[in-house]
Order: sequence, then structure tokens, then C-alpha cells
Amino acid sequence: MKSRMSDQLRQIGSYLGHLVKARTRHGVHSPFVYDLISQVLRPTITLPEFETIEALRDDLLASDQTIRVNDLGAGSRVFDLPIRRVSDTAKAALKSPQQAQLLFRLARYFQASEILELGTSFGITTLYLALGSDEGTVHTIEGCPQTMRIAQHHFDQLKQRNIVPVLGSFRSKLPETLQRMEALDLVFLDGHHAKEPTLDYFEQCLAKSHGDTVFVFDDIHWSRGMEQAWEAIKAHPRVTVTIDLFNMGLVFLRTEQAKEHFTLRY
Repeated sequence: MKSRMSDQLRQIGSYLGHLVKARTRHGVHSPFVYDLISQVLRPTITLPEFETIEALRDDLLASDQTIRVNDLGAGSRVFDLPIRRVSDTAKAALKSPQQAQLLFRLARYFQASEILELGTSFGITTLYLALGSDEGTVHTIEGCPQTMRIAQHHFDQLKQRNIVPVLGSFRSKLPETLQRMEALDLVFLDGHHAKEPTLDYFEQCLAKSHGDTVFVFDDIHWSRGMEQAWEAIKAHPRVTVTIDLFNMGLVFLRTEQAKEHFTLRY
């Protein structure tokens, strides 16, 4: 309990610090980042397909089903037991519609054709990524069999055929998944929220990355370790532009740009 309270206080402090440093688009002088704010971060696009995906979210939040969850990452701050209600897990783990739809817009804006997601969960963000890359492929890795079973049901239900689900730990399945992919256009890391694994997966993905690859790191202020990982990623020699959105961090490898870090309120 003390540990959870300490984490909550640290997160509040991180958020207040974020608000102090955050700029709006009018304080940004990089044309690339300004366009990104104007065309990707701020706009809201409503498609009929969004309603279909959000209906799945509603079903999850209303479900009385229980599943056995095996956490292969940093674990949960909310749950202590492996048997959990689907509705409770969905409430704690799913990205909000705003965040999930941001992933859709990123995939579409950058015309990402080869996408990798670490952390399928119930497949909601996977479906948004797949919709944003309707001519591409989303490879998604999930370590929990019962969670993946529900995600696969969602993929089948929506007949989303450009998703390649991979069941297993990131440690064992990431190398072979990367081997099957020619290149990475967009990577969404949403799992194993700990410093060393996050940096390890980032390094592995860099081997298949190029100058236009977009990395999205979830929960960069989730823990002190994740904040340390974020600082190490910002300092990486191949990283040129980063954007701290508090809940997510965007990373770019654009060799044509000078190194610059942004904290944004959009």
C-alpha cells in the first residue's frame, strides 16, 4: 500500500512538472513538429469503424467474465491476484479512445505499412493500428493466452485480416518476429513497463528501423524506471526528435533534423 501511494505521489509530481514545461503548438518552431500537432495530435477524425471498435470496448467494460492473467512485465498496480474480471482489467489496461485513435492517426499520417505492437491486451489498440494501416500489417505480441484469446475473437469478429498475433513473452518472441519483418515503420511499446527491458526492446527494434520510423512508448511516467528509460532513449545517438505527451512518448530518427526534445500540451 505504501509503495502504491508513493507511486501515485510521484506520478502527480511528474504530471505537475509536465504541465510546467509543456508547450502548445504556438510555442513550437519546428515545422515537422508543428505539422504533427496540427494534422495528427489535435484533429479528431470520426469513422464508422471507430464505433465498431468502441462497441467492443463497451462489451469488455460490461463483461462479468473472469480470466487468469499472467503478467510477464512489470505487473499491475491495481491487481494482486491472477484471476481477474475482464471488466476490471479492461478499465485498468485499455488505452482511452483518444489515445487509441491517436495511434490510428499516426499510422495513417506516416503511411506505416509494417507495424509492431508489444502488448496486445484485448486488441483495441491493435485494431486502431490495423485500421490506420489498412494496406499494411500489424504484428502484435501478447504474453497472456486468455487475453490473446479475447483479442483474437475481436479480430475475427471485425474481420480485420492485416493483423498477425504472436503469443509469448517479448523476450522470446520479439527476435523471431523482427526476423520475419523487412523493416519497421511504426512501433508501439505497451508492456513490460521497466527500464532495462524497455531499453533492450528499443535496441532490438532499432536494427530494423529507418529514418522515418516512429516509436510510441506508452506510460513513460509510469514509474521512476520508465522515466529513466525515457531519458536514456532521448539521449540515444540515433534519436533526433522526441515528444513527451505525458501518457505517451513519441520518438523519431529523422537524420535531417537537429536533436530536439518537446514537451507538449495539445
